[in-house]
Amino acid sequence: MTHRAAVLGSPVAHSLSPVLHRAAYAELGLQDWTYDAYDVDAAALPGFLDGLGDEWAGLSLTMPLKTAVLPLLDRRSDLARDVGAVNTVLLGPDGRSGENTDVPGLVAALREHGVGRPHRAWVLGGGATATSALAALRELGVADPVVVVRDAARAQPLLAAAARLGVRPVLRPWSAAALADAGEGDLVVATTPRGGTDALAADLPARVAATLFDVVYDPWPTPLARAWAAAGGAVLGGLDLLVHQAVLQVALMTRRRVDEPALVAVLRAAGEAALRRH
Repeated sequence: MTHRAAVLGSPVAHSLSPVLHRAAYAELGLQDWTYDAYDVDAAALPGFLDGLGDEWAGLSLTMPLKTAVLPLLDRRSDLARDVGAVNTVLLGPDGRSGENTDVPGLVAALREHGVGRPHRAWVLGGGATATSALAALRELGVADPVVVVRDAARAQPLLAAAARLGVRPVLRPWSAAALADAGEGDLVVATTPRGGTDALAADLPARVAATLFDVVYDPWPTPLARAWAAAGGAVLGGLDLLVHQAVLQVALMTRRRVDEPALVAVLRAAGEAALRRH
């Protein structure tokens, strides 16, 4: 029987997930597995899920579905419950199970690049990816990160997730001054969608000390990442996160043990090739 998986979101045409998951299936010899992309918004999600057959093994979720899916699940992992966001749905005879591979993906990507225990960490943005960043920072020992948001009134879901995680974020208003202070820390995680930090790039100080982890992967480098590197800071890109969390998704969906470092290398090469073609 063919096993099916897919990424859902809106928009989703730009997603690299099909490239990465198909590369993983090829590497693992899973010739009876398929992975596609479907443009599905929050309103269409219940109907899409109800129409899935027994051949479906799992789904990757991107914006705006990571929170919209929560009431449609039969169960959630403790991490997904605490973060309040699900990026992975496992499908089977026992129903729909929600997981979050963004958090361990963030941690793995940072550790791969030598960022193990930052003392002063900042998060740019207040959405679902920002809450995953808070959970990842907790795993790295940061209990009081600074979170820079455009609208503090819209940060209530993030603050609620922080309380469940036992993290005490300090909110700062979105400004060039906040970014300048962030650059003097150890780590800055930019969690906004493409274009979200572009206006800040021109106001970056001449020198920065922190490592920037920008979760955008297309276009790459972002204006902020380019300016950050020019100012002497280390930079990680969204492909690092996408690859690490995809490896975890493949293991969950296929229910196979995988050689994670080897598969990370395969998926990174596939993603880089796809971005060059794009």
